Amino acid sequence: MHSAVHDTIAAVWRIESAHIVAAVARRVRDLGVAEELAQDALVAALEHWPQDGMPNNPGAWLMTTAINRALDWLRHRQMAHARHSDIASDLEAMEAHVVPDFTDALDTAREHAAIGDDLLRLIFTACHPVLTRDARVALTLKLLGGLSTHEIARAYLVPESTIAQRIVRAKRSLADANAPFEVPRGEQLTARLGSVLEVVYLVFNEGYTATSGCDWMRPELCFEALRLGRMLAELVPQQAEAHGLVALMEIQASRTAARTDAQGNPVLLNQQNRARWDHLLIGRGLAALGRAEGLGQSPGSYQLQATIAACHARAPTAEDTDWARIAALYARLSRVAPSPVVELNRAVAVSMHEGPVAALAIVETLLQDKTFQRYHLLHAVHGDLLHKLGQRDEAWAALRRAAALTGNEKERALLVQRTQEQDGSASAAVQRDWLTNPVRRGDTAPSVRKGPMVTVEFAASLRRHVECAPQNVAAGSLRVVLEAALAVAPELRHYVLDDQDNIRKHVAVFVNKTMVLDRQNLTQALASGDRVLVIQALTGG
Repeated sequence: MHSAVHDTIAAVWRIESAHIVAAVARRVRDLGVAEELAQDALVAALEHWPQDGMPNNPGAWLMTTAINRALDWLRHRQMAHARHSDIASDLEAMEAHVVPDFTDALDTAREHAAIGDDLLRLIFTACHPVLTRDARVALTLKLLGGLSTHEIARAYLVPESTIAQRIVRAKRSLADANAPFEVPRGEQLTARLGSVLEVVYLVFNEGYTATSGCDWMRPELCFEALRLGRMLAELVPQQAEAHGLVALMEIQASRTAARTDAQGNPVLLNQQNRARWDHLLIGRGLAALGRAEGLGQSPGSYQLQATIAACHARAPTAEDTDWARIAALYARLSRVAPSPVVELNRAVAVSMHEGPVAALAIVETLLQDKTFQRYHLLHAVHGDLLHKLGQRDEAWAALRRAAALTGNEKERALLVQRTQEQDGSASAAVQRDWLTNPVRRGDTAPSVRKGPMVTVEFAASLRRHVECAPQNVAAGSLRVVLEAALAVAPELRHYVLDDQDNIRKHVAVFVNKTMVLDRQNLTQALASGDRVLVIQALTGG
């Protein structure tokens, strides 16, 4: 019985928490305090509902309890800081309107703008530009998505303590900056809205194509982003980009069932069974795109991307895709929101419309960007174009490079499969040279940061092993851990082995030593990127 009640409480909290935190924050003007008071209401529900039964309106019960906690907090603050006359005035005003049977009044109030305004304030505060991007994402999922710290950490494959620290630092930063709990107006609204939309789309993208881990997609993140996007579009109905983002996410999410096979392996767009696309989501996405276009505003980044997604959604088959229009839309998008990723996508569209020669010119320009050289899809597209042009050796090396750079296990397996399919066409000399020559691969110094830092590739390889092969970690064999990491990415051997194929000094302690690994400690060490911590975690030192 209690389990069923607890499940109900968790479901109600997921739906209502953002409204409650927002309403309390408007009163206490402190986001950290607001969340604590809202959590107090949740604790009260966990204490009372299993014994007293579920209230008729669980959301209103939580809201009433949280606001009463806010009144108590303000009362104590007033007594301790009598000089804050403004708080005393707020308290008097609120006490004049809050009575024990607040439930009925709340049900009526929820139909009016006050609740929406509170929620909008909370969204803009959680995505305040004073916060880092990672902090905005964590705080948004915590306060607006209703996710626990553990759930956020699990979704992003980082230690729970890391997420907790981000959230704590974010609240402290907002307090230190005296960030007002309000909705920006005028030109500031447009500028700040971009930050909010960016956070929502970052969450969606991590769910749509995970950057690391064993699964290609994390649907729970896509769901949360869609929910947040829909909520935001309702709160700012005159902002075309909000509708554009919803349209983009709806249409992309419609492909979820077709994007993987029965084993969870990726299925690329041109190979997907379009009968498995969710046409309800496509319809919702096209309707949202229509609302964005109906506002008559100059199309922004999300609206243009949604228009591109709509081109794919409207094509009955891959062969029917209007690649000429998509290429033109990407050219327009590159002017509105220029980025190497947009140019890479334009290259793909140009390849489909005009052929690989025209596309290769775009990609070769992008290859000159040293920062963008770390992006695995750049090399995947490069390899595909070279293969179409009959340049087998170069295509094989580009695809191997793409596989080495990706952090997602499923995507890496797909790229490795593509290289294996071309093993017969690439010369043995090229394959041997690529595996033994870090310069050939583009891997230069094993560390790009100051101090004894683990290389991105080595840490990613070990992280993939810890996450995707826990049975080996559980076995406790350090030699298995090391060998498995190299088996996952043999091209990284030069990070671990010296020129005589001996294990380098800093990993010599791995050999012939077994012990039970602390998986959480190892995961945290890998996330830190500190070589010393990684070695200590692997050796128990």
